[in-house]
Amino acid sequence: MKVAVVGATGLVGTVMLRLLEERNFPVTQLLPVASEKSVGKKITFRGKEVEVVSMQYAIDEKPVFALFSAGGETSLAFAEQFAASGTVVIDNSSAWRMDPSKKLIVPEVNGQELIKEDKIIANPNCSTIQLMMAMAPLHQKYGIERMVISTYQSITGTGVKAVQQLENEQKGIEGEMAYSYQIHQNAIPQCDVFLENDYTKEEMKLVLESRKILSAPNLKVTATAVRIPVIGGHSESVNVTFKNDFKVEDIKSILNNTQGVVVHDNPAKNEYPMPFYKKEQDEVFVGRIRRDESAENSLNLWIVSDNLRKGAATNAIQIAEYLVASGKV
Repeated sequence: MKVAVVGATGLVGTVMLRLLEERNFPVTQLLPVASEKSVGKKITFRGKEVEVVSMQYAIDEKPVFALFSAGGETSLAFAEQFAASGTVVIDNSSAWRMDPSKKLIVPEVNGQELIKEDKIIANPNCSTIQLMMAMAPLHQKYGIERMVISTYQSITGTGVKAVQQLENEQKGIEGEMAYSYQIHQNAIPQCDVFLENDYTKEEMKLVLESRKILSAPNLKVTATAVRIPVIGGHSESVNVTFKNDFKVEDIKSILNNTQGVVVHDNPAKNEYPMPFYKKEQDEVFVGRIRRDESAENSLNLWIVSDNLRKGAATNAIQIAEYLVASGKV
């Protein structure tokens, strides 16, 4: 089982390597791929040093899987070359997500859509993954009519440069800026670039990816994405209107019985999910579950997950695990 990790030295790539170890994925040969300047450097995997290789070397090795987390341009340039050799590419960038010929997969939600012929599989955006984990089972039961989403997103979603900016600002050091503004003690209502409709790319990912994953092209979704000075994970406040009425206790029961979702909701004891306490975990945590008393068939939820794990690396590896377990690779 040869496995290539493209972008192995980045934030998500590093987590992918750690998770391949943690989850005991059956890797017989690891091919860590990074930029040309990193070729020849050593990383540690399962207690042994492994040399970083070039993209072409990894393609020529014809691995079973290539886990991509090196940005959209890299994916567009090289994913098809891996796929042409029979490698299954699981891509963490936005390059293939809205391509109608590629599947956008959260294994617990729509993994059953995968077939042996799928050679490039898209990993959804981090904020979409945790949203879908909670909302897909509720959509199946009650039918979602409209979602209003506000996100509070970790700086780790931007990358190492953003983490360095926050650390510098906390210490009063001037340095390279990942954002146009200070992030320390601040909230920036912009994740990614603005589009012609004045929504950011991150906000439209939530809209378009949710529709694709739920096979609901006309689903009403609107979003505001905010970057906050947090490292542990993303949080989302979701207001959802269903086509059919519900009981709050039934909502909690459905979520409690959804694989990968944990209900953490006890107002009497001030218990609810928070990113500081949920980092380094693979589950999606849901709390503050309550009826919206201002609108019919409407509900409020608070959803928290580690964006580098379930929001990126864990989901990608779970796709590979699903393919192996189901004999589709």
